Amino acid sequence: MKTWHETRGFPLAIRLLLVNQLGVNTGFYLLVPYLALHLSEDLGMSAAVVGIVLGVRNLSQQGLFLIGGTASDRLGARGVIIAGCALRTVGFGLFALGDGLPVLLAASVLSGLAGALFNPAVRAYVALEAGERKAEAFALFNVFATTGALIGPLLGSVLLLVDFRASALTAAGIFAVLTVAQALVLPVRQVAPTGNSVLADWREVVGNRGFLAFALAMVGMFTLENQLYLLLPDGARRATGWEGAAGLVFVVGTLANLWLQLRITTALKARGSRARWIGAGLALMGLSFVPPMAVSGYGAAPDGLAEAALRVLPVLGGALMLYLGVMLAQPFVMELIPGFGRTELTGTYFGLFYVVSGLAAAVGNTVVGWAMDTGERTDALWLPWACCLAFGLASAVGVAWLHRRQVLPDRPATAPATV
Repeated sequence: MKTWHETRGFPLAIRLLLVNQLGVNTGFYLLVPYLALHLSEDLGMSAAVVGIVLGVRNLSQQGLFLIGGTASDRLGARGVIIAGCALRTVGFGLFALGDGLPVLLAASVLSGLAGALFNPAVRAYVALEAGERKAEAFALFNVFATTGALIGPLLGSVLLLVDFRASALTAAGIFAVLTVAQALVLPVRQVAPTGNSVLADWREVVGNRGFLAFALAMVGMFTLENQLYLLLPDGARRATGWEGAAGLVFVVGTLANLWLQLRITTALKARGSRARWIGAGLALMGLSFVPPMAVSGYGAAPDGLAEAALRVLPVLGGALMLYLGVMLAQPFVMELIPGFGRTELTGTYFGLFYVVSGLAAAVGNTVVGWAMDTGERTDALWLPWACCLAFGLASAVGVAWLHRRQVLPDRPATAPATV
């Protein structure tokens, strides 16, 4: 298999980080999707308290990405990655052992902080270690991440047959193994000094208007990716009348990702600018919501298996198009980010990118949620799909405009690795 062959061609450190991402997504998705259910049904918490616990976790991660990126630049990505995985081990362990609100809030803060540490640090490590093969490395990163996002919920649903604590302890165990593996295998690299104070580094990155504009343009990518867990599963359930239909969305996407991601990235890397393929990917992501929108008006349950299969095909076709759009755009987005500034600030750039795009995507998801509620109330079920189409096309236009203004780096950064 091409994926396995390409993986073996990278240094041991990158191979470990690829497996790390598989484990991170497996552990995360076997617990977090079921956390709200555990808090409300098992522990009897109100919807407001559940929202606080989940919101604290998300805020701890989104708000501290810049801290994680800066720590990676100044302390070395290796130590930050290890610390992040260790914190997530503790956080998920607390979810398994704690029933009181203070313990659960502590678990939320620790698990969110963990993500804020290792997400930008891992990407900085990959970007610096991969050299000229950044695009291929991030393509593989996407493959392993997508696979983990499929395995996690499946494993979590099985473990829930025991209880939630079994899921939480399994997730904590996965992160504990990853922590030990990274400590043993990841090589120590000399950290190149940034030459400025932390505040001066932040001013330098925040003052890069082209980079901030690019991060904002990515609102479409992050918002539409999140619909793999919201709008598309809902569409599959409505089309078939079967709750399990949501899983078909992930199966289709994961199989396509395993088969096509590396082929797409390798074929396009030498053909045209990165901006062209990022824009094309964003446009395809937006257009992927047209087939489901065309059949969104179904109200009554399908009459038999054959009709259910026919109804779900446009939804699955849209999901496949969305995954293909991500495959087109995402590796080149990750490849370009270090090219906006100095190599010594790679982690900080990744950190700020996730802060800006994450906050923008949160606004986008709020809009999609509003459109779902409004469409349901006014019998305009096409509305959320149209919103997603608009997000994708607007982001594609934004990237094209930035490319025309020569704001984007012509080529990815190729400085030597100093992790």
